[in-house]
Amino acid sequence: MSYPWTRVPKDAPPLDAWQLRLLPVADLFMGLMWSRPGGLSLRTTWVTPATLGLAVAVILVVGLPGLGAALYGIANRQLLLVVGGLIAAVLGIGAGAVALYGIRQRRLPSAAG
Repeated sequence: MSYPWTRVPKDAPPLDAWQLRLLPVADLFMGLMWSRPGGLSLRTTWVTPATLGLAVAVILVVGLPGLGAALYGIANRQLLLVVGGLIAAVLGIGAGAVALYGIRQRRLPSAAG
């Protein structure tokens, strides 16, 4: 039984120039999060709706506040806030790459068809 948050099309995902640029960062992020797809790359695998939702949540809950914390730490000369904020911002950037990659996968078939 297939659930809506894990359902993906059966055919191979489309790939364009934007995705080729995002692919190394998205694959690295998925690997670091121990969330590699079966083919070990997003090049041949669809990003599930659940992964897409989680990536957007990481951007909003971790990445953006991390950027704010890093800027606050710089302004107040608090090294711990700068380091923690930068780590969170980097996680947000990786999640952003996965989210953009997944959104692009879903936009390409509708543009072609």
